[in-house]
Amino acid sequence: MEFSGYRELWRTHGVMALLVSSLLARLPVLATMVPIAFLAKDLSGSFRWAGVVAGAYSVGMAIAGPLWSRAADRRGPRGVLLLTGITWSVAQLGIALLPAGWSRLMPLAALISGAFVPPVMQTLRAAWPRVVKGPALRTAYAVDATAQELLFIVGPMLGATAVSVASPRLGVLLAASMSALFIWWYALRQPKPLHRDHHGEVRLTARQLLWHRYRLPLILSFGLWVMAFNGISLGIVAFADEHGERLIAGIFEAVWAFGSLVGGAVAGALPGRRTSYLWRRAALVTAGMLLCVFATWSPVSLGIALTLSGLTLAPAIGALYERLGALTPDTVRTEVFGWMGSAAMGGAAIGAAVSGAVIESFGVRYVWLVAAVLAGVSMVLLLRVPAQSPTESALPAGSLLGETA
Repeated sequence: MEFSGYRELWRTHGVMALLVSSLLARLPVLATMVPIAFLAKDLSGSFRWAGVVAGAYSVGMAIAGPLWSRAADRRGPRGVLLLTGITWSVAQLGIALLPAGWSRLMPLAALISGAFVPPVMQTLRAAWPRVVKGPALRTAYAVDATAQELLFIVGPMLGATAVSVASPRLGVLLAASMSALFIWWYALRQPKPLHRDHHGEVRLTARQLLWHRYRLPLILSFGLWVMAFNGISLGIVAFADEHGERLIAGIFEAVWAFGSLVGGAVAGALPGRRTSYLWRRAALVTAGMLLCVFATWSPVSLGIALTLSGLTLAPAIGALYERLGALTPDTVRTEVFGWMGSAAMGGAAIGAAVSGAVIESFGVRYVWLVAAVLAGVSMVLLLRVPAQSPTESALPAGSLLGETA
């Protein structure tokens, strides 16, 4: 391993502020997931309903994500981020204050809230090639995917702590109060938008952008991964409730994310001198989820399995981000990550609903079996995506776009 990529990122002006502000801007979205799941379960008495609420939230994100991303590409991200960030906070406040007798309105409220999730992830992924160049770009995507795992440690733990100490409503209120401030800071850190008059690339239509022999498998695979991840998150909540200690949910999410943090940190330090096949990383993700199927007999064994499974996540996610960015023109890069987010949230909606039904009908352990099958399907899809060569990171953006359909 070598750390020159990390040193170059540290020396690049604005990189650390952009990364830290983006992490804080994403924190409220993750911190609210555990409290909303418990709030829906407490109001309705069923994890099946909690899955429906989480699915409605994801549908809202899937529908609106590409629209906000396209707007950020065309008009610049700052205004879009401020509008969505404030609106999301207000929507979360409405969920937190929903009366107990109005639980049937939670899916509608979650749908509206999901539609205004700020496009932090999309704008950050599009910004990296504008901020760093050459070999440091691979490290930037790896650091990005790794640093996000800090949120999966802090966010769910913060929400689970609020649920355990006070109530699910307090957890949602906490997330709503943090969002506006953090989004404002991140919006101010955005690089200047591209000047279209001085750029030679032609804007692609949505069909041209998506119906691509490499981009489409990447987007679909990410959707399958998030479908699996979201189902596992609900399985973790159900496992904790089954054992009578809700704080376990936050601990499990934290150790799962810690494993991913370690795996991503190692991947970011790799010198990148060997050809990288994305499908191999998907195979490791599948193996990690299969391991958890056989570890649900105790909290300790499941915690260990989740840690080992997490080691595979950030390296695979970071590599997928980089592949998609390299295969997309700069003028529509925010939008393509918006479509990736839509595929992810569409998958999350299905994953939450299916996992809720699986938990009620078969048991918690089968959630990980379903997740392993989904990861296996993504591995097959990624077989056609070209490997990343050691010299590719030195190429200018857009040089891999000889195939457009």
